[in-house]
Amino acid sequence: MSNSLPNAADPLIPVILSGGSGTRLWPVSRHDYPKQFLPLMDAEHSLLQQTLLRLEGLKNVSDPIMVCNEAHRFLVAEQLRQLDVAHGGIVLEPVGRNTAPAIALAAFQALEAHDDALLLIMPADHVIKNVPVFHQALEKGRAMAAHGRLVTFGIAPTSPHTGYGYIRAGQPVEEGFTIDAFVEKPDGETAQSYLSQGGYYWNSGMFMFSAQTCLAALEQHAPEVLNAVKSAWQTRQGDLDFTRVDQAAFEQSPDISIDYAVMEHTKQGVVLPLESPWSDIGAWDAVFEARTDERDDHGNVSIGDVLLHDTTDSFVMSQSRLVATLGLANIVAIETEDAILLADRSRMQDLKHVVARLESEGRTESRAHCRVHRPWGWYRTMVREPGFQVKEIMVTPGAALSLQMHHHRAEHWVVVQGTAKVTRADRDDPEMTSLRSMLVTEDESIYLPLGTVHRLENPGRIPLKLIEVQTGHYLDEDDIVRFEDRYNRSVDG
Repeated sequence: MSNSLPNAADPLIPVILSGGSGTRLWPVSRHDYPKQFLPLMDAEHSLLQQTLLRLEGLKNVSDPIMVCNEAHRFLVAEQLRQLDVAHGGIVLEPVGRNTAPAIALAAFQALEAHDDALLLIMPADHVIKNVPVFHQALEKGRAMAAHGRLVTFGIAPTSPHTGYGYIRAGQPVEEGFTIDAFVEKPDGETAQSYLSQGGYYWNSGMFMFSAQTCLAALEQHAPEVLNAVKSAWQTRQGDLDFTRVDQAAFEQSPDISIDYAVMEHTKQGVVLPLESPWSDIGAWDAVFEARTDERDDHGNVSIGDVLLHDTTDSFVMSQSRLVATLGLANIVAIETEDAILLADRSRMQDLKHVVARLESEGRTESRAHCRVHRPWGWYRTMVREPGFQVKEIMVTPGAALSLQMHHHRAEHWVVVQGTAKVTRADRDDPEMTSLRSMLVTEDESIYLPLGTVHRLENPGRIPLKLIEVQTGHYLDEDDIVRFEDRYNRSVDG
């Protein structure tokens, strides 16, 4: 491993960590479509997209490296496409192992393109209100990291927050301070003492260091992490825009954060203060606080079709229907198509227990929305009863579902917007020699009997929408035999 260091003029490579599940933002955030992909702070951009846009205006910045899990790979790619942002690699974590292994993957990826890679580690779900101040802190951090420092950014606390970890600053060094200690989330009295004493910062989870320095620190302080990730990286494979690493090797890494693995042990660590309003948007009370400027005269934040009467200091969101409140205070009310949350605003840290109960009871509401996103578009289940279900399907222009067949269901498609290109073979043609394509336009329909090989495409310039009626005794998404797929998938979708 080289011991060379970058200098402050070398390109800065952002690394966006996008592996969280966001259980404390249920029912909007779910396992299959978590908070970082949601527009929680405005109607236009997701938290991940805002993280990327926050880099605009910085000089000498390379394309970002994205680190995410297998299930979210197409969501990441699509959100980059929407911004027209190129990437320096989308690296897939085969299993979740916390931030230390994820950052090690990014370091190996960065060194593929730059011998002197300088990394900016950013979680995908943060809000930073003062972007110019953020940029100034990054420039200070760039100079320090180029000299071998492991820089973490500490947020100047504005309240005795009990939902964040803290960093106790030590002696002044260059633009920051040495790190005396990382402190776990405190109780209220302890958090107030931190605020009164001064010298404590919220732990932002953002870092800056060279890839070489990071890997050397892992080698010294957490060799089991480095060895597992290095072994997984050595047998990496490309898959479309994604980089896959060996799962068996990666699973050998401890599940550990970069804070515990390196930052608590290294003598090279520095905390650099960041004087900006900041939040990690960990729960609904954090969303409420981050949207303070939207509060009405009674201290409420409301989003969507909401009617508030005699209601104070509450956060109310509606996604699909009218939500009215009367005589309430300090509540969170979140409405989605298939679930409603009503809660005391001070209990948001306990929402994870509700999600855990949903999961233990096998409830699908913990994992997926009614609208399920796929690389070709999305589908929404409208009705499901024994023996049949009805879906709305949207296929983006130029996209296509796989060439597939079902053992247990027949399908009837009715096009309601756009033009569908349907490829199908005769039901009794296992060799698919009879494959042929036809166009199905608005107000037209086509029936696909059980066992028919078929594919749906959108050859047009507008989204294709159709209503699908499925009939059969087994209607789950794993009843797919896939023959061809441009997205290299092997299971449902």
